[in-house]
Amino acid sequence: MRKIKEEVLCEGRWLIFLRSVFVNAKGEEVLWESVARREKGLTVVVVARLMPSQRYILIKQFRQSLNGYVIGFPAGVSYSDAGDGMRELKEETGFTGQLTGTSPVLKTTIGITDEDCQVITVDVDENDPRNQNPLQELDPSEEIEVLLVPKNGIKAFLLREKENGTHIAAGVWYVFCLAA
Repeated sequence: MRKIKEEVLCEGRWLIFLRSVFVNAKGEEVLWESVARREKGLTVVVVARLMPSQRYILIKQFRQSLNGYVIGFPAGVSYSDAGDGMRELKEETGFTGQLTGTSPVLKTTIGITDEDCQVITVDVDENDPRNQNPLQELDPSEEIEVLLVPKNGIKAFLLREKENGTHIAAGVWYVFCLAA
């Protein structure tokens, strides 16, 4: 496939809605719609584990696009590097920790966007005084409940939440229910 044309259909505060025209190997034109961020950034997803209890930090967040709650990992868009994931962890959960791993740059939602994503792992020392009474620093658009769940209970917890109408983010299901 080869892109021959792209037009902006709509621009919002954060996103741009695009229509692209491609030519496939048979010479046929193919139309495709996609979404791009106004500012190119890196989505950083934080898989954080409390130490020594081995509980994981998940969040239950109201997402306007769903008009409902979803259980996922702390995350946010970085305009500098994956280290911003530590800032997102602090803002969304109040916890602070030690970076223990970083994935390569990955692609998500490839059918609609070219967004880049990076997954970082963090160990959070729950005995550290900074983590004794964590306080969130949420934006007005954020409604987030912090969930501390033992790894061996996450699948059952997610299934209960799903039964109660909460959405489950694909990454959380994959990490704890498929890849485990």
